[in-house]
Amino acid sequence: MKSGIATIIVFFTINTVVLFAQTTSNRILNFQPKFGNEDLQLIEAVYTTKNNDSIWIDVFKCYVSNIALLQNGKVVWQEKNSFHLINSAEQESLRLMLQTPVALTFDAIQFNVGIDSVTNVSGAMGGDLDPTNGMYWTWQSGYINIKLEGRSNKCLTRNNAFTFHLGGYQFPYNALQKVMISIQQNEKINIVTDIQKFISSIDLTTQNQIMTPGKSAMFLSNQFSTIFSELKQ
Repeated sequence: MKSGIATIIVFFTINTVVLFAQTTSNRILNFQPKFGNEDLQLIEAVYTTKNNDSIWIDVFKCYVSNIALLQNGKVVWQEKNSFHLINSAEQESLRLMLQTPVALTFDAIQFNVGIDSVTNVSGAMGGDLDPTNGMYWTWQSGYINIKLEGRSNKCLTRNNAFTFHLGGYQFPYNALQKVMISIQQNEKINIVTDIQKFISSIDLTTQNQIMTPGKSAMFLSNQFSTIFSELKQ
């Protein structure tokens, strides 16, 4: 009798796994940090802006969360426990695997840049949300949504450095940003993150350091949300 029950359990387990494998698909979401038309390289590479400003990027990290796919403006799939730390220094962090239904149709992707207020007040967590990743201030200030550090010959600072640590979840300076991009339906979704577009929106001679939540952090977070676009295949 026990043998028969065990056989039935194995049968249903195998068939459930097969059915799951047949109805889901691993779709790749690939973030590609760039500076204009060039792939972003940290520390050594020198980039020139349209204003002939020489730029070096030393650190680029940001949180991408609450990823969803849409069809005609409606969410048709949403990732559970969706928190990802994008880090240009770690290539594997730029490539996300989304497990979606095989027959899913969509024409846009949506995600947040940053961490929502509920997660912020829940305290420091593990995985990509672990404080050891260097993206957490304190329980009062919460997570750093965007971290961009580098150098510019226009920065009148020590070593010509600029430092932007952008975040904040408390009213009225909630820096969380929602991004929606029209995309083609492919097994691989390539999203360009153009740092040049963000840097070009800032006068580095007068604004070159933000390290706390506030009005400026919220404003620049909004500017940052505009630098994402699909790389056509």
